[in-house]
Amino acid sequence: MSTSGATSALATSTAPSDIAAPRGVAAPPAAAPHHDAAGPSRRRTGQSRRRRGSLSADLIVTESLRLLDAGGLAGFSLPKLGRALGADPTAVYRHFASKDDLTLAIADRLIEEAMTGLEPGPCWPETLEHLVRRIRLTYRRHPAAASLASYRTTQRPAEMRAVNALIGAVLQAGYQGAEAARVYRALGDFSLSWAGGEAHLLALEPELQQADRSAWRGAYLSADRATYPNIWQVRDDLPDVTEDAIFETILSVVIEGVVRQAPRPCTCPRHARKDG
Repeated sequence: MSTSGATSALATSTAPSDIAAPRGVAAPPAAAPHHDAAGPSRRRTGQSRRRRGSLSADLIVTESLRLLDAGGLAGFSLPKLGRALGADPTAVYRHFASKDDLTLAIADRLIEEAMTGLEPGPCWPETLEHLVRRIRLTYRRHPAAASLASYRTTQRPAEMRAVNALIGAVLQAGYQGAEAARVYRALGDFSLSWAGGEAHLLALEPELQQADRSAWRGAYLSADRATYPNIWQVRDDLPDVTEDAIFETILSVVIEGVVRQAPRPCTCPRHARKDG
């Protein structure tokens, strides 16, 4: 959904297993694995070749995402993908023009997973919140894939549906024309930038993640009172601020700003009570 350039590759990791669903909405289900006639062991060991013509673009994307989840960016390459599929790596080019074309398809799969089950409702601020939270949840579930693709523009069906839903909520708020386009872009880029940044960290090796987090903790706690009096006042609290708390704080500021400026306030019971 963003027009920014591609991000650089990072080290490997698997997705966190203890990610909570967005508040007030069920977690979007992960894409169901494909089970073709060759069976998982045959597909993944590459000991037997796949029957010609049995490969599909959808299966290639599914297996690519599995490799990225299991081994991070270092576990993903066309030779490894070919072995996992039980096919010659060049067979991928019958379905994708290039490896970058496959990357865009993986990016669109993540958006599709985030959008699964989402039905925009009459409360447009809630629709915006759910969209942003779902993107974050999905990217945290697939950090290696998200770090590879979060800043890409796919121009594919899932991305177009997500953009359409986001713009629909903005129009529902009464924004029009150029202003609607600006608000949509601000919300979309905030969502992808935040979720992509988290994915980059989660795609690092666990020890590197811990080192980064510990570095700030040590810096806060060792801050000199005379040199950094403001940091010193909250030095014990700073290390305990969670990523979830930061995200929810920023999201509330963003959504409340959009709500305050909206030409057409939401009239659902939740927001009507606030206005009253």
